[in-house]
Amino acid sequence: MLIRSLYFCIFLIVLFSCKQDENDFVQVNAVNGKWNKNKVEKFDIEIKNAQIPKNIIFVVRNNNNYPYNNIFLISQIMFNDKFVGKADTLNYILAEPNGQWLGSGFGDTKEILFQYKTNYKFPKNGHYTISVKQAMRADTLKGIEDFGIKIQSAK
Repeated sequence: MLIRSLYFCIFLIVLFSCKQDENDFVQVNAVNGKWNKNKVEKFDIEIKNAQIPKNIIFVVRNNNNYPYNNIFLISQIMFNDKFVGKADTLNYILAEPNGQWLGSGFGDTKEILFQYKTNYKFPKNGHYTISVKQAMRADTLKGIEDFGIKIQSAK
């Protein structure tokens, strides 16, 4: 099991270290199987060319301890500590109705990508923070190992 985890970590490092475009961004935060409802995952990004539309994608890694087939999230984008637009309440499906996990991966961990914003144009160049918190009814959400964000130039 330890060797599998090591291989999986090496695979993810190699996968996410390969940037296709200088405007692309990937960051994954470890949640370690317990995501408290008050814990906000924050992603600081620098937008250098706001004219290029971006696709913002959430990366969720869950294990078999996750008790639900979906996840509710609340996400906000901030520019220089000011909100850009309104907060988004999102519902993403992680499993089929029969309980089979969606996404890819081997062993107990599955990874799935969720489209947050497509062809999104940041208002201007500068420093942005995207914050996300879980909005499930559980105080502590078990089974989420990692949560991340991937920003790509729209093609």
